[in-house]
Amino acid sequence: MKRIKLLVILLSTVIVSSCIPYKDTIYLQNKNTAVDSTMVLTETPKPYRVQINDILTIRIKVLDQENVTIFNPVGEGTLNASSQERAYFDGFTVNLHGNIRIPELGEINVLGYTYEEIEGLIKEMLLEDQFKQTANIFVTVKLAGLKYTANGEVGSPGTNVLFQDRVNIFEAIANVGEIPVTGNKKAVKIIRQFPHGQEIHSIDLTDINVMKSPYYYIQPNDIIYVEPLRQKSIGTGETAVQTIGTIATILSLVTTSVLLFTRL
Repeated sequence: MKRIKLLVILLSTVIVSSCIPYKDTIYLQNKNTAVDSTMVLTETPKPYRVQINDILTIRIKVLDQENVTIFNPVGEGTLNASSQERAYFDGFTVNLHGNIRIPELGEINVLGYTYEEIEGLIKEMLLEDQFKQTANIFVTVKLAGLKYTANGEVGSPGTNVLFQDRVNIFEAIANVGEIPVTGNKKAVKIIRQFPHGQEIHSIDLTDINVMKSPYYYIQPNDIIYVEPLRQKSIGTGETAVQTIGTIATILSLVTTSVLLFTRL
């Protein structure tokens, strides 16, 4: 009788410890307040500031468009190239010194500038050297795609490029195949590039307060890493049913082996 009780306790412990809790699979839980309380809204993100290795697309328009042909790359000439490939060849890459090189204007330092600030800087240089105020200069500066990498417990690990101005962490993960049940949603690591180097930060996607995090919106060249849960390494199963099935299979094999050995 004692052996049966001991076996039941042992099986219960294994099942509880090896199953993935339901609360660990739910995104954006309101952990600090009542369930029916008002949800937290995302704060307005600060404007993105250009970093080294960013690729910018710059378009300049004036009344007589032929006068700015030299400034605007002809990306459409590469018919078989993808949007990302055209951006690489026709865009303006920020070098290790934080500069981009524009025809006629030369090198311009853009490290740490916002898109609007770069637009104003280029317009000012054009008015000084190339055009008059009556030319009605219009400058557009954008990031040539938001590139990031996702590794670990995601559906399709790898590098992805999204052509959007803003992408939050949920959109980024959804585009690489979602986090499976075996992924640790409570400690998703964001490796972010800064002028002084790289920093690693951890965010909890199961907590609604993640929407207030400065890492809720990803930035170019971010690396997202999702760790596997301990239950995956145990290998007993993701749910109680799977765990019981695994344990039953193991017990059956052990019992069969014991019977075979005792008959020899």
